[in-house]
Amino acid sequence: MRGKTLIAAGCLLIVVSYGCSPFQPAVRSAPTEDLPAKFSLYSGESTPEGHWWRSLESLELNRLIEMGLADNLSLKQTWARLDQARALAVQAGASRYPDLTGDAVAAASRSRTGSGTTSGNEAYGLGLVSSYEVDMWGRLQAQRRAAALDVAASQEDLHTAAITLSAEVTLRWLGIIASRQQKALLEKQLQTNETVLELIQLRFRNAMVSALDVYQQKQLVENVQAEIPLVEEKERLQMHELAVLLGKPPGTTFYIAADQFPNLPALPGVGLPADLLAARPDIKAAGRRLEAADWQIAEARANRLPALTLTARARYGESELDTLFDTWLLNLSANLSAPIIDGGFRKAEVDRTRAVAAERLAAYRDTVIKAVKEVEDALVREEKQQAHIEGLQQIIETAQKALEEAGARYRNGISDYLPVLTQLLSVQSLENNLILRQENRMAARVALHRALGGGWPADLLPTPVPLSAKDPQPVSESSRGVAYE
Repeated sequence: MRGKTLIAAGCLLIVVSYGCSPFQPAVRSAPTEDLPAKFSLYSGESTPEGHWWRSLESLELNRLIEMGLADNLSLKQTWARLDQARALAVQAGASRYPDLTGDAVAAASRSRTGSGTTSGNEAYGLGLVSSYEVDMWGRLQAQRRAAALDVAASQEDLHTAAITLSAEVTLRWLGIIASRQQKALLEKQLQTNETVLELIQLRFRNAMVSALDVYQQKQLVENVQAEIPLVEEKERLQMHELAVLLGKPPGTTFYIAADQFPNLPALPGVGLPADLLAARPDIKAAGRRLEAADWQIAEARANRLPALTLTARARYGESELDTLFDTWLLNLSANLSAPIIDGGFRKAEVDRTRAVAAERLAAYRDTVIKAVKEVEDALVREEKQQAHIEGLQQIIETAQKALEEAGARYRNGISDYLPVLTQLLSVQSLENNLILRQENRMAARVALHRALGGGWPADLLPTPVPLSAKDPQPVSESSRGVAYE
């Protein structure tokens, strides 16, 4: 009779609980009102591309990035954090089902009387206990929703890390190409300067020029010779950085065949600033974390109200073990608990979660504003670098003509060697600067793709494409670089 009463009471409480109103966060609107209507330089339909680097049409670069996506250790850490978030979401979702715990007890005792008689006693027990919390106020639902949103944010973190990795690999590859072009230019300049030095020495031996001209040109030769090790150092360091990005030890180097910058295609459609809200994974991650914080507020508020737990117990004693499946006793109980005095702990938790939501709202808006800035910066950089390169090429052409004129005047004895030396230094400095500016323009395009974000395919970590006969093959250290192992 008592068991039936408990069951009836539990059912009544369940019915009452369904009339409760669970806590749910208010829906937030996207901060589009804070964004400019369009970008200052370009607009047009947004066309972000997942594998944006393929537009550079380099099989070598494609292979390097695919290796990075497969082996980069920082990316693997992000994968592990995603797996952790998924496991936590599974734990949070376990509250949807009742738990079931089994226990078995066995005890034996013996006693001896004063007359020497020994007696013994044995006891056995087997039981099952199941409990389930009725989600009266939506606390468990809020917990599950927050965990699911954390998983979604971790997924977007993975996409952000992949975009960053592809950009960093491309920048190192471009840096290696720039270093090789600088070295080739210095070697060419060194050969030119040595030839001029031989001519000046010949004129000195014929008493046609002073020793000062010889020393000035010799100093120019030595300056170029001293610059070559620095360029070689830069290339090696970039090789080390590339190796780490590919998940290899920094001492490992790779054979890079490219020695010229790829041709840049036309600018991709950047769309409107509002398009970044759906295209940038870091913005989406910040938005998911903001939503999770809102659900955590709902969880904290619901935790201040009474909680209803249903418990069922089944117990078998020693006398019932022989008829385990024929005789059983089931108890069902309902427990309603409510906090009365907790020293302000639960209220402080509500305040804390609201502060977390305020922090994440500010972080979300900050991420959006910075994303717009990054696109604007990349567009300005590429436009101005291109204009600077065109002007620099014109300056180099003019400086070369001035060098020819200064050389002719020097050979005819009209002027001394200083104008020739000045123009020669100017031309060589401008040629070296042109390579750096071309690298900067390429880097601006990489930054634009990185700032635009874009979708990624489901197979984020593709298997590296087999190298074809035309694709540069890794070679041994004795030749150049170290083979992939």
